[in-house]
Amino acid sequence: MSSTIISRKKESITIQITVDFSKSMLKSEEAILEALNEAGTVATEEALKQFDTDGNEIEVNGQKYTSKGSEPKAYQTPYGEANIARHVYQNSSGGQTYCPLEIDGRVVVTSTPRFSKMVSNKYATMPSTRVCADLADNHGRKVARSYLQNLSEAVGKCVQAVEYRWHYAIPELAKEVATIGIGVDGANLFLNQEGYRETMIGTISFYDKKGERLHTIYQASAPEYGKATFWGRMTKEIHDVKKIYPEANYIGIADGAKDNWSFLEPHTSTQILDFYHTTVYLEAVATAVHPCSEALQQTWLDEQCHKLKHVDNGASEILKEIKTFRSNKLGKDVKEKLEGTITYFENHLHQMDYPQSVRNNLPIGSGVTEAACKTVVKQRLCQSGMRWKEVGASIVLGLRTLVLTTERFLQFWDKISRYGLPQNA
Repeated sequence: MSSTIISRKKESITIQITVDFSKSMLKSEEAILEALNEAGTVATEEALKQFDTDGNEIEVNGQKYTSKGSEPKAYQTPYGEANIARHVYQNSSGGQTYCPLEIDGRVVVTSTPRFSKMVSNKYATMPSTRVCADLADNHGRKVARSYLQNLSEAVGKCVQAVEYRWHYAIPELAKEVATIGIGVDGANLFLNQEGYRETMIGTISFYDKKGERLHTIYQASAPEYGKATFWGRMTKEIHDVKKIYPEANYIGIADGAKDNWSFLEPHTSTQILDFYHTTVYLEAVATAVHPCSEALQQTWLDEQCHKLKHVDNGASEILKEIKTFRSNKLGKDVKEKLEGTITYFENHLHQMDYPQSVRNNLPIGSGVTEAACKTVVKQRLCQSGMRWKEVGASIVLGLRTLVLTTERFLQFWDKISRYGLPQNA
């Protein structure tokens, strides 16, 4: 053994380690990691013991519990497997046991909180096979893939169990918040036995008076019929933000999907239709205007996009113009696209005041939410060959949004350390 406890005090220990430097630098570094892991395991065993009892009778929720004795248990840590004996309690009527060390030490499954935090962070970022490889290659920790999945699922259930009870602080921002943009969108992922289904993504972005984005909160929900879970999560987040920034200008930004606006309109004072989606509809009209020249199509499109973005009432003028193209001799497909664009503009004209938004340094695009569809969903849950159950997808999305929202993952673990694991997880 290269790590030895050489002294003990009431709340600390001193460990001596021995490292072999007789090989290459790489081998020496690996030897250092091995020695440090061994020392970490020894130290963690001693730290865990601080949360055990002396074996005397205890009272839990008004009931008396008696120790069944000191029983051995293996716990997973960032450094290795810690093996210690701890007291397990049970009341006189039998039933569920109670382990003070695990409760007070914030043990998840059989992992210390630090290891649980490490694994769940990695699992939010990459598949379990890569988490296994990363732990083995970079941390000297060989752990079964199934265990990592179970541990991450347990942490994910904790996240879900407290989502309506715990409130997370907004990070300290460098500038004053003037505008808060709320966006919602969907991205498809593959569910077992159901095929591709829509996962909902939401963003709440904070902007200063010059339009610079300062911070973004991410939310997501696994595919569900009715989207009640997602709308509930977004509503809770919006209410929390409005308590902190009641005077901010709240803007809803999305594409033309009806249910997006049914949700956003009650929560925002201004609604802006995503500029990019609007220009895509204009591309179809360009074909009707100049069917034989791609160059002229592009020129016309550039002119209309400029008018839409910078000229007051530009959207209304464009709508009047494209209606005149109905009289042109058009093919069936082109005519259908033209009519679709006219309908789109008529339905959303009140959400197309882009010039005013540009003058006020307000966002006119849902790029933050579109990017979130990729970073939250596509990059993690849509890799080659991936198929998900709803529960598994929900766990990963919960962890991933927590990790991607600045400081929120750290705050979650600070609350676990302070309040303990939620009993309903």
